[in-house]
Amino acid sequence: MEAQKVITLQQEIAIDNVHDKHVFSNNNKSIGIYRKSMKKAIKTIGNHLKERNTPFTGTGISTIKKKIDNIYLEENKKGKSLDYVLDELKDIYLDDCIHFHNPKYIAHLNCPILTPTLVAEAFISSLNSSMDTWDQSTGATFIELKLVEWTLEKLGYPKNADGIFTSGGTQSNMMGLLLARDHYIKKHYGIDPKMDGLPPEASKFRVLCSEVSHFSLKKNLSLLGLGQNAVIPVAVDPDFKMNTNALRKVIQQQKDLGNIPIAIVGTAGTTDFGSIDPLTEIAEVANENDLWFHVDAAYGGGLLISDIHKYKLDGIELSDSATIDYHKTFYQPVSSSGFFMRDKSFVDYIKYHADYLNSKEQEDEGIPNMVKKSIQTTRRFDALKLWFTLRMIGTKGLSSYMDKAIENAQFTANLLRHRDDFEIINKPEISAVVFRYTPFENGTETSYCGVNSYIRKAIFNEGKAIITSTKVYNEVFLKFTLLNPLTTTKDIEEVIDLIVHHGNEYSIKN
Repeated sequence: MEAQKVITLQQEIAIDNVHDKHVFSNNNKSIGIYRKSMKKAIKTIGNHLKERNTPFTGTGISTIKKKIDNIYLEENKKGKSLDYVLDELKDIYLDDCIHFHNPKYIAHLNCPILTPTLVAEAFISSLNSSMDTWDQSTGATFIELKLVEWTLEKLGYPKNADGIFTSGGTQSNMMGLLLARDHYIKKHYGIDPKMDGLPPEASKFRVLCSEVSHFSLKKNLSLLGLGQNAVIPVAVDPDFKMNTNALRKVIQQQKDLGNIPIAIVGTAGTTDFGSIDPLTEIAEVANENDLWFHVDAAYGGGLLISDIHKYKLDGIELSDSATIDYHKTFYQPVSSSGFFMRDKSFVDYIKYHADYLNSKEQEDEGIPNMVKKSIQTTRRFDALKLWFTLRMIGTKGLSSYMDKAIENAQFTANLLRHRDDFEIINKPEISAVVFRYTPFENGTETSYCGVNSYIRKAIFNEGKAIITSTKVYNEVFLKFTLLNPLTTTKDIEEVIDLIVHHGNEYSIKN
């Protein structure tokens, strides 16, 4: 009897642990804790946003690192209260985090995010659907499929096209290159690379892209076993767009060397310049040479819904595959991206049937298991963010944000072009402006590199604005990436004043 009591007590302890207050469940206690916790979190975020009016505090890297190094994660085996952790978070992260939504954050391709997406995030995180199989996602599957179908229509792809949400442009570009590689192998060597690997000739495979294309192409070809040297850069014109005459010559040169061109990648929005390659002309060259044509529209994809600017993507409908990052010009939180192919049969190059997950029998029954289209298995329901955006804001409202960003870029370019102390080197097609401060009479390239490097660092360390720099033909230039529709012409002028101020400061010091 006594033993029975002990067992019962142990069972009660186990049951109590299972229903621990931190395990999110459908009981009233758990939901109540969730509601209170989220309320505190939202209050903390709200107070933080009110307190900060600059994109950064200027706090040094060693100070931030030291704060986190001094924390012992297991100082209390039972854990700390939410209030304690929120206060700690304020000190080690919130106080000094970068504010992408600030109108003077104009550095990288980080967009401010939309309120509907934050509502969606609460559902995504709280319900934790996994998008790999139907029995883990149910209705979420059809929401994603609906958004894929919507994007395919915007791309102008045929009805037999397909797509999948991904983690970002690098993953989407990898899928495009993987399909290009395996399509070529199956078509020309009659083997299935998925089962038999690469033929010996794969060492001669080459992929052509503009010399200012995204670094992920090299990274991905390395991962795909072709090596970074498989990327063959093609010269660009003065507007940093791929030169199609040069493309034709490079293809012939590679063939003459005994190499095997398998694909061309066109870029619709280069990271530095926002330049858009002549997609229709590239499609023609790809067709003439029987090459796969992939378009990296991670940056420029948002133009698809703009009545004013969508013409800039003419020719994307002729591609075999495309990348679009919704977390750039569709104003979605990271991560939200997509990969699209003009023929759904291309999925065969990556699909795999696991009996416990997406058996062949389930596919024959018509059960929509998305894992067959993805190189990820477990995958978040990120599509819900775009769903909330389109349902609450609509395409007209959403496209107006990008239209405003482009208007700001054109304003900046015109402003700098008419100043004697600046040199601008691109005509913005999207929202990137590349330029440098050139205040010295008879200044050398070395002195210009010095002053512009100093300016970028000084502005970041001050925290009032954040811009970035890049190198063009080994010379340092500054760059604005204008994505925030709330950035005003006054904000832009004030950032330019900061550039001049720190440039003069450099001149005095040197």
